[in-house]
Amino acid sequence: MALSLAINLPPPLRDNLLRLQPLAPQFQFKFPIPSARIRCSSSFNHISLKMVRVTPNNNPLVCHFHTAQFGGEVRRRMIRRLWCVQSQSASSSLFSSTSTTITNNTKKSIVLLGAPQVSTIVLDALLTASALPHSSFEVAAIVTQPAARRDRGKKLMLSPLANYALDRGFSSHLIFTPQRAGDDTFLSDLKALQPQLCITAAYGNILPTKFLDIPSAGTVNIHPSLLPIYRGAAPVQRALQDGVKQTGVSLAFTVRALDAGPIIATETIEVDDHIKAPDLLELLFHKELPSIFDGSARVKAQPQDDSKATLAPKIGPDESWLFFDQEAPVLHNKVRAFSGWPGTRAKIQAVDKDGQKKTLEIKIITTRVCSHENEHFNEADDIAFVNGALVFPCGRGTSLEVLEVQLPGKNVVKAAAFWNGLRGQKLKKL
Repeated sequence: MALSLAINLPPPLRDNLLRLQPLAPQFQFKFPIPSARIRCSSSFNHISLKMVRVTPNNNPLVCHFHTAQFGGEVRRRMIRRLWCVQSQSASSSLFSSTSTTITNNTKKSIVLLGAPQVSTIVLDALLTASALPHSSFEVAAIVTQPAARRDRGKKLMLSPLANYALDRGFSSHLIFTPQRAGDDTFLSDLKALQPQLCITAAYGNILPTKFLDIPSAGTVNIHPSLLPIYRGAAPVQRALQDGVKQTGVSLAFTVRALDAGPIIATETIEVDDHIKAPDLLELLFHKELPSIFDGSARVKAQPQDDSKATLAPKIGPDESWLFFDQEAPVLHNKVRAFSGWPGTRAKIQAVDKDGQKKTLEIKIITTRVCSHENEHFNEADDIAFVNGALVFPCGRGTSLEVLEVQLPGKNVVKAAAFWNGLRGQKLKKL
């Protein structure tokens, strides 16, 4: 069913109407007149806007465009926005009899792609910067992963980035959740927005060439490593697993090869021996990197030295097991690296006074490497309790102190609380 309305044009409605501009890039809103009246009409395949000039000549300027060329979702958003204009006009009694001008929105459009919590750091920075008086850009859309079943209840939940965007008042109509970044409908909707730049921050999907061809200034990736080392899905985790003392973040153009695009900028940080992956990831995404809108990025970007590239492959859940024949520093680094997901697990044995044995599966949360002489264990597989820590004998005479643990279905507890709950049972490693 068609809708039609005639509205006067107070300033609040002007901006709302201009939001149609990214969806119809060939249609330029520019009415440098003292006052005007806009008539909007819409059907499923057609929208027309008619501006009537309030002048002695009263010459109308009529602009038409058809929406059939756009994807269904874009078309629906255009209709919704016209309804929004209608709703606001009905409740507004303002009318400017003084000079009123509609001009093109000159801010450059950015699209952010991400999903996990660390992506919200980038979105927060972009939204804050775009709100500044002299900002040259705006966040036109967000692309994230589809809703998925998460947590113990397996409830269908939006990604952390989508939730955060909604909390910040971002329009739900401009949050895209394609199954694949190469979906034709999604690409059609994205192209209609005419983004100058796309930014990926832990998005997690491969971007096809037909996606990369859309933003005029290119697509850049915020990658939490000093490229070309640790290319891949888990750069922070693999760096911590390797026990690196230094890492950083790179801003690089996205190309079809894995994290292999020219580097625009890098920033280096020292790595604390006890920092865990989620904390390091957050720290890296807080780093400030330069703007690329002035065109200098493409000139200054340096190609990567592929001969120095190392890979950071995706982590699998079966990697989470700890084996205590390895040295304590290796195990400690793994606990830090896999913190958050998938975590690290170990099987131990609880032995009561009658010699009855029970196997326990525990999740090891926080550790440190013993800095003093090796503990004296009654037997090689004994687990001791010393100064508030469970002490595991490890390879090459090293020892690992476990400070926090978690039993299946239980909360994380300190090692002392876990030890007291054993009620005199001895612990042995398996």
